[in-house]
Amino acid sequence: MPAVQETIDQAIVSTKAAIADGVTRLQVEMVIPELKQQPIAERFLSLFQDLGMQFKVYFPDAGAAALAKRDWNNPDFTIRGINEIQATVDPDDDAFLIVNPSSVEVADVEKLCNDAQDRPVILLNPQLEDVSIVGIGYAARQIRERFLSTLTSSYYYRPMPDAAVLHRHPQGWQIWQDSGEQYELKAELPQRPSSEALEKVLYGDTKDSDVPKPKKTLLGELQKFLKALSQ
Repeated sequence: MPAVQETIDQAIVSTKAAIADGVTRLQVEMVIPELKQQPIAERFLSLFQDLGMQFKVYFPDAGAAALAKRDWNNPDFTIRGINEIQATVDPDDDAFLIVNPSSVEVADVEKLCNDAQDRPVILLNPQLEDVSIVGIGYAARQIRERFLSTLTSSYYYRPMPDAAVLHRHPQGWQIWQDSGEQYELKAELPQRPSSEALEKVLYGDTKDSDVPKPKKTLLGELQKFLKALSQ
């Protein structure tokens, strides 16, 4: 889909800019449930190739890694599960891509980031905050929260039925709203807006929760949003 490809290209450009600015723990999020992670990751490989970096790619488990390796025709770079014993950092590694890690893998992801030191590690569509997928105790929550505080967002796009949140490094966090004809920029904030801040920008203090939202597909709204960005 051209709109999806354009979104991925935006994420690549923003992440390159963040790396150029010396950011080493990067988070890229495209919050679109319909998207499949493996094709996004494959397109993201061009970032490392353009920068002339030697890199490794990690998936949440060995099965997902094996599937990607097969579908990508057994490339000459490393593709592994993040929890495999081979998930190590070698002296000639320049960068790392971790695809769709969850709370289950947070300790392994943190270890790899620590071992990487000042080399870029990109977390592509992580779900580290989704505690519903695993029973997580107090100690594990502390690890997760400590690690999350070390990450920097290089790109974030979250579509909603009548709005969107966009962040592209080095810009702020933009809140866009669908006016019916097109999307309009409502606010730009220095940090990621909370749910409360988002609702206040979009609906003010008198948001009517009983008004039904229009039924729209997120991918269907993506093209409309990208058209507004280009104007």
